Amino acid sequence: MQAMGSCPIKSVGLRQALRSILKSDGPMGLYRGIGAMGLGAGPAHAVYFSVYEACKKFLSGGNPNNSAAHAASGVCATVASDAVFTPMDMVKQRLQLNNSPYRGVFDCVRRVMKEEGLRAFYASYRTTVIMNAPFTAVHFATYEAAKRGLMEVSPESVNDEGWVVHATAGAGAGALAAAVTTPLDVVKTQLQCQGVCGCDRFKTGSMRDVFRTIIEKDGYRGLMRGWMPRMLFHAPAAAICWSTYEASKSFFRGT
Repeated sequence: MQAMGSCPIKSVGLRQALRSILKSDGPMGLYRGIGAMGLGAGPAHAVYFSVYEACKKFLSGGNPNNSAAHAASGVCATVASDAVFTPMDMVKQRLQLNNSPYRGVFDCVRRVMKEEGLRAFYASYRTTVIMNAPFTAVHFATYEAAKRGLMEVSPESVNDEGWVVHATAGAGAGALAAAVTTPLDVVKTQLQCQGVCGCDRFKTGSMRDVFRTIIEKDGYRGLMRGWMPRMLFHAPAAAICWSTYEASKSFFRGT
């Protein structure tokens, strides 16, 4: 949906896009690019949480209520993890394009490297960091505050229902952060898909150039394209991610 403004196809809504994918590719079409996600997500999340925990410990000074430290730690984590994940995210975006010319992850990597060079894998890195910095700041600060608030509401059931607290706090934080940063995600997607399947290729590749093009073609509404699927993705993803991470952390600490 986010690439449609620069591609020669009509813009559609969530329901229409879902119906179109199922009609043309079947249920498996909804999982295009999952291989690239799998290859990038594991290493990126390992870096993500390692850097976050180290920075949170250093910046918070032992104060669990320091929201600024949580936000700053999240920004540091995303700068590091995005360097690992951005290349595979670009591959995923191209594989998900309608009528994608690539046969799979490795075919995409080989052809992009041959035709566009290594820089193409990082064409959106700056935009990704600029997008993910506020996303992660909102996400982590909201998660820590929501988790603390939920634990205070029912402290006696924290041990029995800890995963519910983590999942609920994670879902709310993920949804809020996703909504706030949708315009930057639209820009990132169009940078990653430029020149593929008839999508626009931007002259300078700068964020300002992409913002201006989107607004000229679709107005300010174009910057919020795909906000609903984005929230529907990030809410459950964050719930699963945080509850799994917190459970794993407790397990390895033996608590």
